[in-house]
Amino acid sequence: MKINYRIDDLINHPTVAQTFEEVTRFEKIPTVIMDDAVEASLYVAHEIAALIRRKQREGRQCLLGLATGNTPIRVYAELVRLHKEDNLSFDNVVTFNLDEYYPMKPDSLQSYRRFMQEHLFNHINVRPENIHIPDGTLEPADVISFCRNFDKAISDAGGIDLQILGIGRT
Repeated sequence: MKINYRIDDLINHPTVAQTFEEVTRFEKIPTVIMDDAVEASLYVAHEIAALIRRKQREGRQCLLGLATGNTPIRVYAELVRLHKEDNLSFDNVVTFNLDEYYPMKPDSLQSYRRFMQEHLFNHINVRPENIHIPDGTLEPADVISFCRNFDKAISDAGGIDLQILGIGRT
């Protein structure tokens, strides 16, 4: 897979840095710039697959923080493909989703739980008990306690190894 930083698109602008190193010198996390969303999605899916496999070799769980929306759909599709065609196992994967609409029943059309089932969970071998999505059916008085317990579950499991975030259009 070719990584193209597209810095040449920026070079002629007088207020923009001239090299990739200059563009990313203040970044605290590794930065990769791709030509398009498809290329980026494939890259991310393969990074996730490598992490899952490394954790499997170490005999450890892989904790993934997941998001919904358009941004990760191609990532999830590639993970499903890797599971079906390349024997990527999700036996050691524990997932924590970022959010859920509230109030929201899990089978509602707009539910993030439903989204995750349709785009990822129904197509891979992740254990149901390893899927954690905020509960959109709680009584209002129970929400804060649920959130504390959700955070504690992440901490108790060792923290998120990799977090997927959607960037949307804004």
